[in-house]
Amino acid sequence: MDIRKVKKLIELLEESDIAEIEIHEGEESVRISRASTVAPAIIAATPSPAAPLTAPGPAGSRPAAEASPAAAAEPEGHVIRSPMVGTFYRAPSPGAKSFVEEGQTVSTGETLCIIEAMKILNQIESDTSGKILKILVENGQPVEYNEPLFVIS
Repeated sequence: MDIRKVKKLIELLEESDIAEIEIHEGEESVRISRASTVAPAIIAATPSPAAPLTAPGPAGSRPAAEASPAAAAEPEGHVIRSPMVGTFYRAPSPGAKSFVEEGQTVSTGETLCIIEAMKILNQIESDTSGKILKILVENGQPVEYNEPLFVIS
């Protein structure tokens, strides 16, 4: 596909409200998407579950409710955090065995999970050796940057 056509498609995408466009021309194909529209959609989806958890209590207890899960997770051991926004997967494929289970001993560099971001599967490795005390995210759930994923002793 001619680079001028690709540049024209990018210009058209920038001038419109379209978030993504994919063009097939014979055996060639091009997909162009706006990165800025993907991130807010993921960020907007995450606060929704948190809102019901903090809404029942009085306004003064809201910061304590948000601080307690983090405070409870961090003192137990070393926290492995998400290096990116994406979807958390415990196994390499839907029917496969999970990379790690709670109670399992892991070593530095061992794969703990996969985070899918923009159709790319990123292996998240342990930066320390120890025992998996807690897996903090459910399989298939969206995760934010710096969100706690695992606690290792």
